[in-house]
Amino acid sequence: MSTAPKRRWTVEEYFAAERESDVRHEFLDHEIYAMAGASPEHDAVLLDLVLELGLQLRKGGCKPFSNDIRVKTDASAYFYPDLSVVCGEPLFIIEAGLSHLLNPTLIVEVLSPSTEAFDRGEKFARYQQIDSLREYVLISQRRPLIEVFSRRPDDKWLYTAVHGLDGSAVLESVGATLTLAEVYRRVTFESDVVPGEG
Repeated sequence: MSTAPKRRWTVEEYFAAERESDVRHEFLDHEIYAMAGASPEHDAVLLDLVLELGLQLRKGGCKPFSNDIRVKTDASAYFYPDLSVVCGEPLFIIEAGLSHLLNPTLIVEVLSPSTEAFDRGEKFARYQQIDSLREYVLISQRRPLIEVFSRRPDDKWLYTAVHGLDGSAVLESVGATLTLAEVYRRVTFESDVVPGEG
């Protein structure tokens, strides 16, 4: 039995839908994806991440943006990162009455089971097209693990993984350090986690 082809949306149709909807949607290659509701663990990690990073960025030249800020990577991809940071002057473009951030220095995604493959794959590939992007950070909600992808001068990406509640992830692009004990302070993991082990 054949299945009906997926609807192909134009960017203009996406913009119109976003203006009318109470739910955020991401757009990729003429398809629209509704943003699913976050789990309590996802929410706890994200809130403590914002607190931890926000305090460190208050006196510098970098500004964090919440997950309500849409980022444009190219003409066919618009995403809502969990957190983005711009060092310097933020650049926004207005299209059809909607604003999109163009120059994030750092992007953070808190992984969910339903989106992890996408965040690691196609979404990261699109984020890499942003010339200003220096680091991409993935934060697990299932175990104490922060992964940092750092862009080197030769445009290659260096991977660093920090495991365990006694670890700290250095974010060179924004001059900050994420202490895993603080990021995960309100998360209870299913199995006992020994500091230093992931």
